[in-house]
Amino acid sequence: MSGKPILWIIIPCYNEEEVLPITAPQFLQKVLDLAGAGLISDRSRVCFVNDGSRDRTWELICQFARQDEHFIGISQSRNRGHQNAVLAGLMEARDKCDITISIDCDGQDDINAMDEMVQQYLDGAEVVYGVRSRRDTDTFFKRFTAEGFYHLMNLLGADIVFNHADYRLISARVLESFADYHEVNIFLRGMVPLVGFPSTTVAYERHERLAGESHYPLSKMLSLAFDGITSLSNKPIRLITGAGMLFSIVSFIGVIWAVVMGLMGSTVAGWASTVCIVCLMGGIQLICLGVIGEYIGKIYMETKARPRYIISERTWEPYERKYHG
Repeated sequence: MSGKPILWIIIPCYNEEEVLPITAPQFLQKVLDLAGAGLISDRSRVCFVNDGSRDRTWELICQFARQDEHFIGISQSRNRGHQNAVLAGLMEARDKCDITISIDCDGQDDINAMDEMVQQYLDGAEVVYGVRSRRDTDTFFKRFTAEGFYHLMNLLGADIVFNHADYRLISARVLESFADYHEVNIFLRGMVPLVGFPSTTVAYERHERLAGESHYPLSKMLSLAFDGITSLSNKPIRLITGAGMLFSIVSFIGVIWAVVMGLMGSTVAGWASTVCIVCLMGGIQLICLGVIGEYIGKIYMETKARPRYIISERTWEPYERKYHG
Protein backbone atom coordinates (compact mmCIF):
# COMPACT_ATOMS: atom_id res chain seq x y z
CA MET A 1 0.00 0.00 0.00
CA SER A 2 1.45 3.37 -1.00
CA GLY A 3 0.79 6.45 1.12
CA LYS A 4 -1.53 6.80 4.07
CA PRO A 5 -4.96 5.16 3.74
CA ILE A 6 -8.04 7.31 3.30
CA LEU A 7 -10.65 6.44 5.92
CA TRP A 8 -14.38 7.02 5.70
CA ILE A 9 -16.32 6.63 8.95
CA ILE A 10 -19.84 5.52 7.99
CA ILE A 11 -22.49 6.61 10.49
CA PRO A 12 -26.18 5.73 9.93
CA CYS A 13 -28.59 8.26 11.44
CA TYR A 14 -32.32 8.12 12.04
CA ASN A 15 -33.93 10.93 14.07
CA GLU A 16 -30.68 11.69 15.91
CA GLU A 17 -30.91 15.48 16.31
CA GLU A 18 -30.32 15.18 20.07
CA VAL A 19 -27.12 13.14 19.98
CA LEU A 20 -25.44 14.37 16.78
CA PRO A 21 -24.23 17.71 18.22
CA ILE A 22 -22.47 15.67 20.94
CA THR A 23 -20.94 12.85 18.92
CA ALA A 24 -20.12 14.64 15.63
CA PRO A 25 -17.24 16.64 17.19
CA GLN A 26 -15.94 13.40 18.72
CA PHE A 27 -15.83 11.69 15.32
CA LEU A 28 -14.10 14.70 13.78
CA GLN A 29 -11.51 14.78 16.56
CA LYS A 30 -10.84 11.07 16.07
CA VAL A 31 -10.15 11.60 12.35
CA LEU A 32 -7.83 14.51 13.15
CA ASP A 33 -6.02 12.49 15.82
CA LEU A 34 -5.52 9.49 13.52
CA ALA A 35 -4.28 11.77 10.75
CA GLY A 36 -1.99 13.58 13.19
CA ALA A 37 -0.54 10.24 14.28
CA GLY A 38 0.24 9.42 10.66
CA LEU A 39 -2.12 6.42 10.53
CA ILE A 40 -4.55 7.82 7.95
CA SER A 41 -4.68 10.52 5.31
CA ASP A 42 -5.99 14.00 6.08
CA ARG A 43 -8.41 13.44 3.17
CA SER A 44 -10.36 11.05 5.40
CA ARG A 45 -14.01 11.84 6.00
CA VAL A 46 -16.85 11.42 8.48
CA CYS A 47 -19.84 10.33 6.37
CA PHE A 48 -23.29 10.55 7.92
CA VAL A 49 -26.08 8.56 6.27
CA ASN A 50 -29.50 10.07 6.88
CA ASP A 51 -32.04 7.23 6.89
CA GLY A 52 -35.15 9.24 6.11
CA SER A 53 -35.19 11.10 9.43
CA ARG A 54 -38.24 13.17 10.33
CA ASP A 55 -36.46 15.61 12.61
CA ARG A 56 -33.55 18.02 12.01
CA THR A 57 -30.96 15.29 11.45
CA TRP A 58 -30.31 16.08 7.78
CA GLU A 59 -30.27 19.81 8.49
CA LEU A 60 -27.57 19.25 11.12
CA ILE A 61 -25.54 17.04 8.77
CA CYS A 62 -25.59 19.76 6.12
CA GLN A 63 -24.57 22.29 8.75
CA PHE A 64 -21.61 20.15 9.81
CA ALA A 65 -20.54 19.77 6.17
CA ARG A 66 -20.51 23.54 5.72
CA GLN A 67 -18.43 24.02 8.85
CA ASP A 68 -15.68 21.47 8.15
CA GLU A 69 -14.65 19.66 4.96
CA HIS A 70 -14.10 16.42 6.88
CA PHE A 71 -17.86 16.15 7.36
CA ILE A 72 -19.93 14.84 4.47
CA GLY A 73 -23.38 13.31 4.28
CA ILE A 74 -25.79 11.41 2.08
CA SER A 75 -29.54 11.17 2.50
CA GLN A 76 -31.83 8.32 1.54
CA SER A 77 -35.11 9.15 -0.15
CA ARG A 78 -37.01 7.41 2.66
CA ASN A 79 -36.44 5.33 5.74
CA ARG A 80 -35.08 1.91 4.74
CA GLY A 81 -33.73 0.66 8.05
CA HIS A 82 -30.35 0.53 9.75
CA GLN A 83 -28.81 -2.24 7.62
CA ASN A 84 -29.70 -0.55 4.33
CA ALA A 85 -28.37 2.77 5.62
CA VAL A 86 -25.01 1.20 6.50
CA LEU A 87 -24.92 -0.53 3.11
CA ALA A 88 -25.64 2.76 1.31
CA GLY A 89 -22.70 4.41 3.07
CA LEU A 90 -20.35 1.51 2.36
CA MET A 91 -21.23 1.35 -1.32
CA GLU A 92 -20.88 5.13 -1.63
CA ALA A 93 -17.42 4.97 -0.06
CA ARG A 94 -15.91 1.94 -1.74
CA ASP A 95 -14.35 3.74 -4.70
CA LYS A 96 -13.44 6.90 -2.78
CA CYS A 97 -11.37 5.57 0.11
CA ASP A 98 -9.07 2.75 1.22
CA ILE A 99 -10.89 1.71 4.41
CA THR A 100 -14.27 2.28 6.04
CA ILE A 101 -15.36 1.99 9.64
CA SER A 102 -19.10 1.71 10.29
CA ILE A 103 -20.34 2.82 13.70
CA ASP A 104 -23.59 4.03 15.24
CA CYS A 105 -23.93 7.71 16.08
CA ASP A 106 -25.22 7.32 19.64
CA GLY A 107 -21.79 7.19 21.29
CA GLN A 108 -22.22 3.70 22.73
CA ASP A 109 -19.40 2.15 20.71
CA ASP A 110 -15.95 3.23 21.90
CA ILE A 111 -14.48 5.36 19.10
CA ASN A 112 -10.99 4.91 20.57
CA ALA A 113 -11.10 1.30 19.33
CA MET A 114 -10.63 2.79 15.85
CA ASP A 115 -6.93 3.30 16.60
CA GLU A 116 -6.36 -0.43 16.99
CA MET A 117 -8.66 -1.21 14.05
CA VAL A 118 -6.59 0.97 11.71
CA GLN A 119 -3.37 -0.50 13.09
CA GLN A 120 -4.67 -4.03 12.47
CA TYR A 121 -5.45 -3.00 8.88
CA LEU A 122 -1.93 -1.63 8.45
CA ASP A 123 -0.64 -4.96 9.76
CA GLY A 124 -2.52 -6.86 7.05
CA ALA A 125 -6.12 -7.41 8.17
CA GLU A 126 -8.77 -6.59 5.56
CA VAL A 127 -11.72 -6.80 7.98
CA VAL A 128 -11.59 -5.88 11.67
CA TYR A 129 -14.63 -6.68 13.81
CA GLY A 130 -15.36 -4.66 16.91
CA VAL A 131 -16.58 -7.04 19.63
CA ARG A 132 -17.93 -6.22 23.06
CA SER A 133 -15.60 -7.34 25.82
CA ARG A 134 -18.44 -7.58 28.34
CA ARG A 135 -22.13 -6.81 28.82
CA ASP A 136 -22.19 -5.45 32.36
CA THR A 137 -24.36 -2.48 31.38
CA ASP A 138 -27.09 -4.71 29.91
CA THR A 139 -30.03 -6.05 31.85
CA PHE A 140 -30.09 -9.79 32.48
CA PHE A 141 -32.86 -10.22 29.91
CA LYS A 142 -31.01 -8.31 27.19
CA ARG A 143 -27.72 -10.07 27.91
CA PHE A 144 -29.40 -13.49 27.93
CA THR A 145 -31.33 -12.91 24.70
CA ALA A 146 -28.38 -11.29 22.88
CA GLU A 147 -25.90 -14.03 23.72
CA GLY A 148 -28.55 -16.67 23.03
CA PHE A 149 -29.07 -15.10 19.59
CA TYR A 150 -25.39 -15.44 18.67
CA HIS A 151 -25.31 -19.06 19.84
CA LEU A 152 -28.51 -19.83 17.92
CA MET A 153 -27.20 -18.23 14.74
CA ASN A 154 -24.02 -20.29 14.85
CA LEU A 155 -26.02 -23.41 15.67
CA LEU A 156 -28.15 -22.83 12.56
CA GLY A 157 -25.12 -22.50 10.34
CA ALA A 158 -24.71 -18.71 10.11
CA ASP A 159 -21.07 -17.66 10.40
CA ILE A 160 -21.22 -14.57 12.62
CA VAL A 161 -18.71 -13.14 15.08
CA PHE A 162 -19.80 -13.49 18.72
CA ASN A 163 -20.81 -10.20 20.40
CA HIS A 164 -20.23 -8.25 17.20
CA ALA A 165 -22.86 -5.84 15.87
CA ASP A 166 -22.06 -3.36 13.08
CA TYR A 167 -18.91 -1.70 14.39
CA ARG A 168 -16.27 -2.89 11.94
CA LEU A 169 -13.47 -1.85 9.61
CA ILE A 170 -13.69 -3.04 6.00
CA SER A 171 -11.11 -2.37 3.31
CA ALA A 172 -12.08 -1.09 -0.13
CA ARG A 173 -10.80 -4.36 -1.59
CA VAL A 174 -13.34 -6.31 0.46
CA LEU A 175 -16.10 -3.84 -0.41
CA GLU A 176 -15.48 -4.37 -4.11
CA SER A 177 -16.10 -8.08 -3.64
CA PHE A 178 -19.01 -7.44 -1.29
CA ALA A 179 -20.69 -5.33 -4.00
CA ASP A 180 -21.29 -8.58 -5.91
CA TYR A 181 -23.74 -9.68 -3.21
CA HIS A 182 -27.10 -8.45 -4.46
CA GLU A 183 -29.46 -9.73 -1.76
CA VAL A 184 -32.42 -7.50 -0.96
CA ASN A 185 -32.78 -9.05 2.49
CA ILE A 186 -29.50 -8.04 4.08
CA PHE A 187 -27.95 -8.90 7.44
CA LEU A 188 -24.48 -7.37 7.33
CA ARG A 189 -22.97 -9.00 10.39
CA GLY A 190 -23.63 -12.37 8.80
CA MET A 191 -22.85 -11.42 5.19
CA VAL A 192 -19.45 -9.77 5.68
CA PRO A 193 -17.78 -12.99 6.96
CA LEU A 194 -19.01 -14.75 3.81
CA VAL A 195 -16.74 -12.57 1.67
CA GLY A 196 -13.62 -13.94 3.34
CA PHE A 197 -10.23 -12.13 3.35
CA PRO A 198 -7.93 -11.90 6.40
CA SER A 199 -9.84 -10.69 9.45
CA THR A 200 -9.35 -10.12 13.16
CA THR A 201 -11.20 -8.65 16.14
CA VAL A 202 -10.76 -5.72 18.48
CA ALA A 203 -12.40 -5.79 21.91
CA TYR A 204 -14.00 -2.68 23.40
CA GLU A 205 -16.41 -1.70 26.17
CA ARG A 206 -19.84 -0.42 25.18
CA HIS A 207 -21.17 2.67 26.97
CA GLU A 208 -24.59 4.12 27.66
CA ARG A 209 -26.26 6.16 24.95
CA LEU A 210 -25.15 9.80 25.25
CA ALA A 211 -28.49 11.39 24.36
CA GLY A 212 -31.85 10.66 22.78
CA GLU A 213 -33.70 7.37 22.74
CA SER A 214 -32.82 4.04 21.20
CA HIS A 215 -34.53 3.26 17.89
CA TYR A 216 -34.10 -0.47 18.38
CA PRO A 217 -36.81 -1.73 20.76
CA LEU A 218 -37.27 -5.42 21.47
CA SER A 219 -39.65 -5.87 18.53
CA LYS A 220 -37.07 -4.55 16.03
CA MET A 221 -34.30 -6.61 17.60
CA LEU A 222 -36.40 -9.76 17.29
CA SER A 223 -37.26 -8.89 13.69
CA LEU A 224 -33.57 -8.36 12.87
CA ALA A 225 -32.68 -11.67 14.51
CA PHE A 226 -35.33 -13.56 12.55
CA ASP A 227 -34.28 -11.85 9.33
CA GLY A 228 -30.69 -12.85 10.02
CA ILE A 229 -31.59 -16.48 10.59
CA THR A 230 -33.81 -16.83 7.51
CA SER A 231 -31.47 -14.80 5.28
CA LEU A 232 -28.33 -16.78 6.05
CA SER A 233 -29.43 -20.33 6.74
CA ASN A 234 -31.90 -22.93 5.47
CA LYS A 235 -31.55 -25.07 8.57
CA PRO A 236 -34.99 -24.05 9.92
CA ILE A 237 -36.54 -25.67 6.82
CA ARG A 238 -34.48 -28.79 7.42
CA LEU A 239 -35.52 -28.84 11.07
CA ILE A 240 -39.16 -28.66 9.96
CA THR A 241 -38.56 -31.60 7.62
CA GLY A 242 -36.94 -33.58 10.41
CA ALA A 243 -39.75 -32.75 12.83
CA GLY A 244 -42.31 -33.76 10.20
CA MET A 245 -40.63 -37.12 9.73
CA LEU A 246 -40.43 -37.67 13.49
CA PHE A 247 -44.10 -36.89 14.04
CA SER A 248 -45.04 -39.05 11.06
CA ILE A 249 -43.24 -42.00 12.63
CA VAL A 250 -44.85 -41.36 16.01
CA SER A 251 -48.27 -41.00 14.36
CA PHE A 252 -47.78 -44.26 12.43
CA ILE A 253 -46.91 -46.04 15.66
CA GLY A 254 -49.99 -44.50 17.26
CA VAL A 255 -52.21 -45.76 14.45
CA ILE A 256 -50.87 -49.28 14.87
CA TRP A 257 -51.40 -49.05 18.62
CA ALA A 258 -54.98 -47.79 18.15
CA VAL A 259 -55.80 -50.63 15.73
CA VAL A 260 -54.37 -53.25 18.08
CA MET A 261 -56.24 -51.83 21.06
CA GLY A 262 -59.43 -51.72 18.97
CA LEU A 263 -59.10 -55.38 17.98
CA MET A 264 -58.48 -56.32 21.61
CA GLY A 265 -61.55 -54.36 22.71
CA SER A 266 -59.53 -52.25 25.15
CA THR A 267 -60.37 -48.80 23.81
CA VAL A 268 -61.87 -46.17 26.09
CA ALA A 269 -63.90 -43.32 24.64
CA GLY A 270 -62.49 -39.91 25.56
CA TRP A 271 -62.31 -36.48 24.00
CA ALA A 272 -59.53 -34.91 26.10
CA SER A 273 -56.69 -36.85 24.51
CA THR A 274 -58.10 -36.24 21.03
CA VAL A 275 -58.36 -32.48 21.61
CA CYS A 276 -54.81 -32.30 22.97
CA ILE A 277 -53.40 -34.16 19.98
CA VAL A 278 -55.34 -32.03 17.49
CA CYS A 279 -54.26 -28.78 19.17
CA LEU A 280 -50.62 -29.90 19.33
CA MET A 281 -50.48 -30.95 15.70
CA GLY A 282 -52.40 -27.85 14.59
CA GLY A 283 -49.97 -25.57 16.40
CA ILE A 284 -46.95 -27.33 14.95
CA GLN A 285 -48.40 -27.14 11.46
CA LEU A 286 -49.09 -23.40 11.77
CA ILE A 287 -45.54 -22.75 13.00
CA CYS A 288 -44.11 -24.76 10.14
CA LEU A 289 -46.29 -22.92 7.62
CA GLY A 290 -45.18 -19.60 9.12
CA VAL A 291 -41.47 -20.42 8.75
CA ILE A 292 -41.96 -21.73 5.22
CA GLY A 293 -44.01 -18.62 4.41
CA GLU A 294 -41.19 -16.40 5.65
CA TYR A 295 -38.78 -18.05 3.22
CA ILE A 296 -41.29 -17.76 0.38
CA GLY A 297 -41.74 -14.07 1.19
CA LYS A 298 -38.00 -13.52 1.02
CA ILE A 299 -37.84 -15.32 -2.32
CA TYR A 300 -40.67 -13.05 -3.53
CA MET A 301 -38.76 -9.91 -2.52
CA GLU A 302 -35.51 -11.17 -4.05
CA THR A 303 -37.16 -11.88 -7.41
CA LYS A 304 -38.50 -8.32 -7.55
CA ALA A 305 -34.90 -7.04 -7.24
CA ARG A 306 -36.01 -3.67 -5.91
CA PRO A 307 -33.34 -1.09 -5.00
CA ARG A 308 -31.95 -1.65 -1.54
CA TYR A 309 -31.56 2.09 -1.11
CA ILE A 310 -31.96 5.31 -3.09
CA ILE A 311 -29.70 8.26 -2.36
CA SER A 312 -31.67 11.45 -2.90
CA GLU A 313 -29.11 14.03 -1.76
CA ARG A 314 -25.44 14.47 -1.02
CA THR A 315 -23.95 17.36 0.88
CA TRP A 316 -21.47 17.94 -1.94
CA GLU A 317 -23.98 17.36 -4.76
CA PRO A 318 -27.39 18.23 -3.27
CA TYR A 319 -29.47 17.58 -6.34
CA GLU A 320 -27.83 14.47 -7.82
CA ARG A 321 -29.78 11.26 -7.40
CA LYS A 322 -28.26 7.85 -7.50
CA TYR A 323 -30.14 4.56 -7.71
CA HIS A 324 -28.85 1.13 -6.78
CA GLY A 325 -30.29 -2.30 -7.53
